[in-house]
Amino acid sequence: MKNYELSLTLNGKLVTRTIDPADTLLDFLRETVWLTGSKEGCGKGECGACTVFLDGVTCNSCLVMAVQANGGIVTTIEGLPKKYQPLQEAMLETGGAQCGICTPGFIMSAAALLEKNPDPNDAEIRTALEGNLCRCTGYIKIFDAVKCAAERIK
Repeated sequence: MKNYELSLTLNGKLVTRTIDPADTLLDFLRETVWLTGSKEGCGKGECGACTVFLDGVTCNSCLVMAVQANGGIVTTIEGLPKKYQPLQEAMLETGGAQCGICTPGFIMSAAALLEKNPDPNDAEIRTALEGNLCRCTGYIKIFDAVKCAAERIK
């Protein structure tokens, strides 16, 4: 039953759609506006695969009702500023991206870290990414990718 008009700024553009008030932000992104970069890994906020920025703060979009984002600013992996492209490149180069389900969430969380701290140490990287889970890489390659990207972005 679609009967709620949602209006928000999505990746820099004003978007207005009629949605079901029971939709999560992840549902809205993937099924209404067809931005499929954010992944549903667990649907319970435990894995971080669906991480996006909502009003400048990372959040698990599977836990946020779409109506809560009304009037807000949402940035997905598709709208991440170009200055963070080195994160994507480093994930590929280090082998940090394997199956790809977790990769967008890790990149979003890493971008949030590098925005606040352009030169993080190992402990800061681990802390910033602790809400993201990966089943493939063992994490070291992902941490290496963030270190590599931090150097490139400086």
